[in-house]
Parts: sequence; structure tokens; C-alpha cells
Amino acid sequence: MTAEHKTAVVTGASSGIGAATARALAKAGFHVVLGARRVERCQEIADEIGGTALALDITDADSVRAFDEAVPEAAVLVNNAGGAKGLATVEQADEDEWRWMWETNVLGTLRLTKAFLPKLRASGDGHVITVTSVAALDWYDNGAGYTGAKHAQAMLHRTLRGELLGEPIRVTEIAPGMVETEFSEVRFGGDAEKAAKVYAGLTPLTAEDVADTIVFAATRPSHVNLDQIVLKPRDQATSTRSART
Repeated sequence: MTAEHKTAVVTGASSGIGAATARALAKAGFHVVLGARRVERCQEIADEIGGTALALDITDADSVRAFDEAVPEAAVLVNNAGGAKGLATVEQADEDEWRWMWETNVLGTLRLTKAFLPKLRASGDGHVITVTSVAALDWYDNGAGYTGAKHAQAMLHRTLRGELLGEPIRVTEIAPGMVETEFSEVRFGGDAEKAAKVYAGLTPLTAEDVADTIVFAATRPSHVNLDQIVLKPRDQATSTRSART
């Protein structure tokens, strides 16, 4: 796929994997549209890479509609926005945390995908890339809210693969393991010390590692569909098993 003159849309683009992906796609030749609630941070990146920054709250249908209407065309959609809150048992689950995780990871992905499929189809060479997680492949104690949401997001995405067969749209799932971003700080309500312990004693993936993988998938020849890419740090085997010094 030739990136020149093609537009790539990246959600959750104000930091972490989204920001790194926006930069990497721009370097590969795409015009990048960055969407996030913190639009001022997106604007800084857009100024740096010659992209376009737009406000986007994927949990708000009106915001998604306005975002969609502001983007005239797109060949690649990167569903990156998502996140986790809390580590409670099922018995102690906080419904508001679960509701946020499902709205963000599942319904947010649904809203963006539905909105942009007509543009991806019209491009003649579209691509939906959804960032899920190894949590979409496994389960772990105290994680049912997040693993449940990620499983549902992955089912949405994997179902889409079959539904779009025969159309000029590729569908790729990126499932990262431990990536050191703001993810854990969000999960632990801004507790940076607690978040740092998640990555202690091992070398986690970086946002740039995941971005490189996304760009690799996006730049394969049009007939090549990388259905699912799982990437983890060398020191991580599963969601709960890793080697630490």
C-alpha cells in the first residue's frame, strides 16, 4: 500500500500508543488526523507532523458524529482509544468503572468503525486497525471488567473481518502486552508510584514499539491482511506470568 496522499485516522492520539502511531504513520507518508479529548495535545503533535487535530470523545455519539463530518476521506482507521479502571474482584466490582471500560473500549470502537466504514470503502483500499490487548486473549483475577471489555472489543473486530470479506477493506487486530504508557496511571486513578510497580524489574514495550507494528501492518501490499498481531516484552509470557529481576 502506498501511503502518499492517503489519510489515516488515529483515536486516543494525544499520548501513548496513539501519539506514537500518529508520528510513525506521518513518517510513512500518511496525512494523519488525530482525535482525542485533549485536543490541545493532539494539536501540538499535528503541528509537528503536518497533520490535523480534532476534538473527539468516543463515548459521546454527538462528538463522534462531528468528528466524522470533519474528516472528508480516510483509508486507515486506527481504533486505539481505550483503557482500564481499577483491579477489583467480581464481588467488589464498581459498576461505574465497568460502564466506563465498556463505553470506551467497546462502544467507542463500534461508533468510530460504523462512522468511518463508508469512507474506508470509498477509498478503494481501506484498513481498520484495532488495538485490543493480550487481555482479549486471556483472563486474570481482579481483571474481569477490563478483560471482559477487551474480549468484547476483539469479538466486534474479529466479526468485522468476516462481514467485510470481498470488500476492499483489511482488518487487523493489534494485541499488545505490557506497554509503559499512561495506561496504568489511569487504571490506578493517577497513582504514579503504583503504576510504576507494574513494570518494575522488566523491560516493557514502548509506545513506539506498538506504533512500528501498526505501521508495518498498514503498509503491507493491499492483498496481504495481517489478521492478528500479538506482541509482548521478551520478559512476559502471559497476562500474569513474567520474569522480573
